[in-house]
Amino acid sequence: MILEQEHILKTYFGYESFRPGQQEVIERVTDTINTLAVMPTGGGKSICYQVPGLILDGTAIIISPLISLMKDQVDSLLALGIPATFINSSLSTEEQENRMTDISRGRYKFVYVAPERFESYGFIQVMRRLRISLVAFDEAHCISQWGHDFRPSYRSIVPNLKQIGSIPVVMALTATATEEVISDIQELLHIENENVINTGFARDNLSFHIVKGRDRSSYIRAFLEEHPNESGIIYTATRKQADALYDQLNNRGINVAKYHAGMSEQARKESQAAFIHDTVSVMIATNAFGMGIDKSNVRYVIHYAMPMNIESYYQEAGRAGRDGEMSDCILLFSPQDIQLQKFLIERSLMDEQAKQNEYRKLQAMVNYCHTQGCLSHYILDYFKDNLPTQPCGRCSNCVEKGEKTDITEEAQMILSCVKRMGERFGVSMTAKVLKGSKDKKLMEFRLQSLSTYGLLSAYTEKEITEKIHFLVAEQLLATEEGQFPTLKLNQNSVDVLKGKRTVTMYTTSIPTSDEEDYHKDLFETLRALRKEMADELKLPPYVLFTDATLKELSRYFPVTKEDMLEIKGIGERKFDQYGEAFLEVIKKWRDEHPEAKTRVRISGSSTSVTPKKKEAEEGPSHLVSYKLFQSGKTIKDIAAIRDIKPLTIENHLFKAFQDGYPIEWSIFFNEDEEAKILAAREQLEEPRLKPLKEALPEEYDYTKIKAVLVKNGLL
Repeated sequence: MILEQEHILKTYFGYESFRPGQQEVIERVTDTINTLAVMPTGGGKSICYQVPGLILDGTAIIISPLISLMKDQVDSLLALGIPATFINSSLSTEEQENRMTDISRGRYKFVYVAPERFESYGFIQVMRRLRISLVAFDEAHCISQWGHDFRPSYRSIVPNLKQIGSIPVVMALTATATEEVISDIQELLHIENENVINTGFARDNLSFHIVKGRDRSSYIRAFLEEHPNESGIIYTATRKQADALYDQLNNRGINVAKYHAGMSEQARKESQAAFIHDTVSVMIATNAFGMGIDKSNVRYVIHYAMPMNIESYYQEAGRAGRDGEMSDCILLFSPQDIQLQKFLIERSLMDEQAKQNEYRKLQAMVNYCHTQGCLSHYILDYFKDNLPTQPCGRCSNCVEKGEKTDITEEAQMILSCVKRMGERFGVSMTAKVLKGSKDKKLMEFRLQSLSTYGLLSAYTEKEITEKIHFLVAEQLLATEEGQFPTLKLNQNSVDVLKGKRTVTMYTTSIPTSDEEDYHKDLFETLRALRKEMADELKLPPYVLFTDATLKELSRYFPVTKEDMLEIKGIGERKFDQYGEAFLEVIKKWRDEHPEAKTRVRISGSSTSVTPKKKEAEEGPSHLVSYKLFQSGKTIKDIAAIRDIKPLTIENHLFKAFQDGYPIEWSIFFNEDEEAKILAAREQLEEPRLKPLKEALPEEYDYTKIKAVLVKNGLL
């Protein structure tokens, strides 16, 4: 059975081995054991039902909440020669009847259906006559009343399934599920604890960033200028925001699409098709767009405003980098976002208990925007996932944190103020008291008579508010849940007030682009070929090959079928359908670029061989700088030649050394200077750059200090 699973994985999907958790799920399902798979977006959940669906006799029924997901999945299966179809409201009555007839005759291996189909007597009757191999609930958090996207129609499927009576195995799949959601799904679908396969929520190829205090429209325009050909999604909180941003960008000549529930179904279809087929690179949308969108080459997801909860945010952000390539997830935060989300909760039709639950989740989202810890760690901790031993090193809180400031005194003033206000007020009023505001409501409550009134008058009210949110995010201050959460002291607060604990705070940074290690011009040529072929076949481009696969082709230049089958994402089926055309383009490109060198594959991994270097400075950026440095040019000269800051050139040289390239360190420091720097570092409790520089003579600049630390493996 295992050999059969691996053969299907390689032949149809082009992968040599399963991702974590996939084989465990597949083995249980093929053994007809009800199973729940909790895997991150991009973790390969569809493989978990597609492989057993191909192995088992009969038709696999995939219950999916959105039309877009069904069409993408069916297109991908049909492209592999696997009979599949979908039934949903996008079809005419005649189309539905014809497909239902074919389904009843067992002509399909996979049938994707909307939850509402199970409310149809005729559909249930067809299902009763059909030989079913499995039933899969995709986006299974929708089935749970505690899920962030709970749908009553999804939950009502369970009793209707009992009418069918001939279902050998049921499986559920989701990317975002808290412990209570997992427990709810288990109970509804009769899944034992040992059959819950949870691979964790970590996405090592995603970099999370919080951007504050920036004009959102200006930031987005600048970002798009720097990423002109990359595919991305910009999520807005409301239709109005989506329309306004679309108009702004469209009027500037930027090729964008939009998608929200206020548009006609036809307009939404056209927008989605343009994005999926790479006709437009940027989609501006509300959360009505995207659940299950199987577009692999989304390089960034920008949230124009803060979402309502971590579950929604992580699912939406997770649409970036499904192909495993490095991608950015950027949240543009403004304090007004909090009030907007509270308004949306209050306006909803939820009962009071559900609203209180949403307020609790909203507070966790607010804390995410104000934490100073690793953003990836915060998300994993929220889902009660096992935390890595080290921070991610990629998020805006890990990279270039800025100057760290001791705010213990300010924190004590804030905590004292909360206590003196009787722990009866929220963030806004507390900030006003500390600022010394003349606010009318403050005066009505006679809060100006408190000893803490005006204690932080040197700060703006906005700065004080930011500090209060930071204390809450770091659990140094608690909140009482609700629409208007009041501030409360906790044990951590007491420790700070008693001087047992210090408080430090720093600023965050903005994401930077990763360096490329593939031949970009070949990649763009292959992208153009993919687009041309996909248009002829009326398929989304990524159905042929993902961006990740094209980048592999642009690193290794396969020249034979056997070479190409070694590339991740290319199986026998895909090669037979598309491979020769791509090989021809690669061979032609290689003939035109005889100086280009490939990378060497060693037992499934790879090592770099010096990339091609033409006048256009192609190849990894840090090695271009390193070669110029080795040729005798100074850092200042290289910075001028490459139009890059000298600090960046220094970092390039140090990165080259860390990659194994030699550096003549005497250019940066002598033995005596090295010894003094290392000795000074040993004396510091917290060996950071700024205190280390302050402990050394003035002539010891940051370049000299960093060079010593890099040489000795301390940076």
